[in-house]
Amino acid sequence: MGERNLTIVKEFVIQGFYELPNLQGLLFGIFTVIYMSILMGNGLMAIIIKTDTALHTPMYFFLGNFSFLEICYTSVILPRMLMNLWTQNRNISVVACAAQLCVLLILAATECLLLAVMAYDRYVAICRPLYYPVIMNQKVCVQLVVGSWVCGIPVQIGQTYQIFSMPFCGSNKLNHIFCDVPPLLKLACGDTSINELFAYAVAVLFGTIPFFLIIWSYVNIIATILNLPVGMGRSKAFSTCSSHLIVVDLFFGSALITYLRPKSTHSPVIDKVLSLFYTIVTPMFNPLIYGLRNKDVIAALKKIFSK
Repeated sequence: MGERNLTIVKEFVIQGFYELPNLQGLLFGIFTVIYMSILMGNGLMAIIIKTDTALHTPMYFFLGNFSFLEICYTSVILPRMLMNLWTQNRNISVVACAAQLCVLLILAATECLLLAVMAYDRYVAICRPLYYPVIMNQKVCVQLVVGSWVCGIPVQIGQTYQIFSMPFCGSNKLNHIFCDVPPLLKLACGDTSINELFAYAVAVLFGTIPFFLIIWSYVNIIATILNLPVGMGRSKAFSTCSSHLIVVDLFFGSALITYLRPKSTHSPVIDKVLSLFYTIVTPMFNPLIYGLRNKDVIAALKKIFSK
């Protein structure tokens, strides 16, 4: 490599939606509306859960943290995307790209773990109702949330360091909407097989394992609900669980397809569409899925607006 005339990359160009030059203004307007709705919807959910004492239960404690997480998650991506669309300046330094990737990966790991915790909470509530107050006490709930937030930090910092310790040379055009692992590995020089293997391992650790834990929880939950006599809380249990399952399907479905499918099948357009689902679509619909389908949240909203 030393003998070859290669330009070391010092900044990337996030190409975003460069294929649609005539729609940049429209895309800016659409994503601005989406970002505002995410901030207002999830912010309102977090405030309602914090202020209404009727919602001070483990389920809503986890949901409040999840809503706050969604705000953080989208705020790592959307403001930068909006700036790129508005200014048409898509350059980002290597350091800024590394910081965005690291924070994004940490928050993604947190979301996977928190969704698994929420599924476990529903499992205990439905399958072990008599032991629920003992198992899901305040101390345990706090520990589960803190663990969800911090467990991914050392692993994702390590993955980010591993990726950016590789040289990037030649093209600096990142054909994606934000700094992410697959498009960055495409720009790296040399053999990236170790990096790809580590990325798969991390995806399995924070994606596949929590996903299977969620599946296990809901298999037990559904079996328990079906064994209940007709009318004894069946509809309420199904309603609560279905909201969580919709979010799980949206987030895990798109994220796991993105990170675990073979490298040969990766397409920049498909990657962009899938990434929009797990970074923007899920946070946008989170308040609607959990709020409009939940009588307790609707009752809390009526209290606020009546005041």
